[in-house]
Amino acid sequence: MSAERKVIQEATRRVLLKDFLVRESARAGFGGLDIQRTPMGTRVTLVCERPGILIGRRGEIIKRLTEDIQNRFRLDNPQIEVKEERQPSLNAQLMAEKLASTLERGWHFRRAGHSTVRRIMESGARGCQVILSGKLTGERHRTERFKAGTIKYCGDGVRLFIDKGFYQARLKPGVIGVNVWIMRPSAKLPDEIKVKGVTEHRSTPTEVLPPVESDEPEVPLVADAPAAGGL
Repeated sequence: MSAERKVIQEATRRVLLKDFLVRESARAGFGGLDIQRTPMGTRVTLVCERPGILIGRRGEIIKRLTEDIQNRFRLDNPQIEVKEERQPSLNAQLMAEKLASTLERGWHFRRAGHSTVRRIMESGARGCQVILSGKLTGERHRTERFKAGTIKYCGDGVRLFIDKGFYQARLKPGVIGVNVWIMRPSAKLPDEIKVKGVTEHRSTPTEVLPPVESDEPEVPLVADAPAAGGL
């Protein structure tokens, strides 16, 4: 098998594995996935909002999930690690799922979009963007954006500071795609600089000198009299 075929096969396997884990961990709140190959096998790290639901009593659910992954996707000795998401409002995948669930419960898309943006910004994010695509109000497809704060669209800042999440809301008119972008609170833009060794200069109050005493008598100031005859 050529190298190109191996790359395509591995990428396809990762996509299918992610879709499978999203469905299986929907009740636990799927927040992200990381797959790493180790000398001992394949380590799969799952980020969930409620890890107890995914682990199950005495680890029964996680064991069954490990066996399903090994049989379906032919991974070498898969080991699943479950982590809890401490800040769900700053996880783009979780917020996309929550927004899709809100739309499926009947919320108006504008109200749901603005509410999601406000919740993310109140959690400390530097910026966020919500994109809804589909049949929002009628038979025609349209796209609505809800944005607040600062968002990077290109450069290394997108890879380093932007967290992206996607989910689908299944409604009667059709499927609505939900995209959520969150700029992390720890993001530092290139134009934000801090000069070291510069101290703030404070202005000192000006000394008021006492009036100079003189022995000469003061001469009163007399205004110029108007010329006679108005000339």
